[in-house]
Order: sequence, then C-alpha cells, then structure tokens
Amino acid sequence: MALTPSKINIFTFLKLPSAWWTGIRLKYIDEQKAITTVKHRWVNQNPFKSMFWAVQGMAAELSTGALVMNEIQKSGKKVSMLVANNKATFTKKATGRINFTCEDGEQIAVAIQKTVDTGEGQTCWMKSVGVNKDGVEVSTFHFEWTVKVKG
Repeated sequence: MALTPSKINIFTFLKLPSAWWTGIRLKYIDEQKAITTVKHRWVNQNPFKSMFWAVQGMAAELSTGALVMNEIQKSGKKVSMLVANNKATFTKKATGRINFTCEDGEQIAVAIQKTVDTGEGQTCWMKSVGVNKDGVEVSTFHFEWTVKVKG
C-alpha cells in the first residue's frame, strides 16, 4: 500500500516534531513526484523576516525522503536510508507559502531495486525546488541519499 500525505504528516508529528511545528506538510505524493508545503510564519523566520534556511531544507528533504520511503515500502524489504550529502542554492527571499517539488521518483526506484538485487549500498542524488505563490524559485536543494538492504 502506497504512502499518503496524511500518513507522512502523522509520521512527521510523531518522529520529526521540528518539521511539524514549523508548519511543513506533505501535500502530494505519487511514484514520480512529491510536493511539500510550508508557510512563512514567526516560528520559522530568520532575523531578516524571511523563512529560515533550515526550515526550507527540512521541507525540501521531506519531498525527497517521502519518495525514498514510498519506494522502500513498495519493495517489501528492510532498507536503510540516510542523507550522505546535500547542497543548496538560495535565489530569492522566502516569504509566504513555499512549495517544494521533487520529481526524482524513478531514480530512487532504480537505486532501491539495485540494492535489493545486489545487496550493495547505492547512492542517488535527488533535487527539490522551492517556489513561492507566484511560481518564482526561492531555493533548490540537492540531497545524496544512500540506501542499503538491512541484514
């Protein structure tokens, strides 16, 4: 059974409370794409009255991580997942509602299938782009996920 936004949002409440309390929510997920959303508020702002970079990073990471979790669940195997590296670029002040979209579901599916087939750890770079309500890009994050079958 595929993961749903409500299941992931309950997971963030229970296991990632900092993401939950800063307002990060998974809005959409399918096999190819995941979208998270977060609104600039007092609790997640920096001294410059825009969204703190770490909050943007959590929202971006969740859009990639939800795809990883979904593929692991589909595999039916116990697979560990961990971010090994990340890179970020900030291009505009993040205010209002920001949506982060990752469309790398196929890439992580290949990596997870390969680790299931070979037993060897795999890595996969996934990209998440954050845009404001006007569709203007505010930040782009790249996460290098490592996956490996447990035991």
